[in-house]
Amino acid sequence: MAEAVSFLLLLVAAIAKRNGGSDAAVSMLGPIHGVLYLAYVAGLLKIYGEYDWPFWRTVAGAFLGAVPLGGFWVDRNWLAPLQVAEAATQSETSAI
Repeated sequence: MAEAVSFLLLLVAAIAKRNGGSDAAVSMLGPIHGVLYLAYVAGLLKIYGEYDWPFWRTVAGAFLGAVPLGGFWVDRNWLAPLQVAEAATQSETSAI
């Protein structure tokens, strides 16, 4: 989620820069977004290993992270169901 928000902020800063704004926001947000994107891809690779995701889904998730609003889609449609399933498993384990 943080990667998707940083991407949107970077796009807004880039549009503002093109319309006569300052370069400072782009210079600051660019590296932050880059680090968050690398963390996002590392997280996808971790999920790929732990949850036996198909390789195509991991590559598609990395691609969607590079598309505006794509990270939000991945979070809602692919990551949220994993969190719900994990929470259900943990509640079953604690009930035993």
